[in-house]
Amino acid sequence: MAASFTPATSFLPKTLTTRRAPFRKIRSASALTVRSIFTGIVEEMGRVRHVGPTDAGGFELRIGASTVLGGVGLGGVGLGDSISVNGTCLTVSRFDDSEFTVGLSPETLRRTSLSALAEGSPVNLERALQPTTRMGGHFVQGHVDCTGEIVSVDPEEDSLWVKVRVDAPEMMRYIVPKGFITVDGTSLTVVGVYEEENCFDFMLVAYTQMKVVIPMKKVGEKVNLEVDILGKYVDKLLRSGLGVGAAAAGGSS
Repeated sequence: MAASFTPATSFLPKTLTTRRAPFRKIRSASALTVRSIFTGIVEEMGRVRHVGPTDAGGFELRIGASTVLGGVGLGGVGLGDSISVNGTCLTVSRFDDSEFTVGLSPETLRRTSLSALAEGSPVNLERALQPTTRMGGHFVQGHVDCTGEIVSVDPEEDSLWVKVRVDAPEMMRYIVPKGFITVDGTSLTVVGVYEEENCFDFMLVAYTQMKVVIPMKKVGEKVNLEVDILGKYVDKLLRSGLGVGAAAAGGSS
């Protein structure tokens, strides 16, 4: 396995390193708009070339890449396009034939593990889904629900068992055995769910280990998590009573 990378949080303002913003259900109507969809099938691993503040007072991430810039597969990237970086949907603000730049909002830095990236860190990359793309994974929005912590990595033959503790316990209700979950932008199948520990695990086959960043991380490191959006819709319907009403209506016909 490759060496891990030291978190680079020195560029973050004190408000971002000392407190975490509360999770908000809905901030505005625009928050409900789905701008891009991904599959969770990582196209390539890029390398961070720079992460830090901009002259305008924001933060940016510059990543070296090839495939997502148009070297292989469906068309290249353009200004304003969405790219999933470790499972986080980000907007391209600059690019050339070897790298691209995305901006990082304060909310993105608070809710994801991207603030732990440093120069040289590997990152999972995937361009937004196009209508002609094969759907190899599941519907991924690139909206990180919470982070998780790797608590164990255990080999079994040429595969790896990875166990993750979920930092937001309320998200555990969306994680089910044999269900989908996105870990650092990688579409994976949940194997076991351990409610009392707020944990779940999954297995990485040998091929996947060569294509994603998860095997390069050590126990204690953070990963970005996005649960299956379908589970959220079902949960909302059941909690509102609409699902029960629909089932009753269907049964009486």
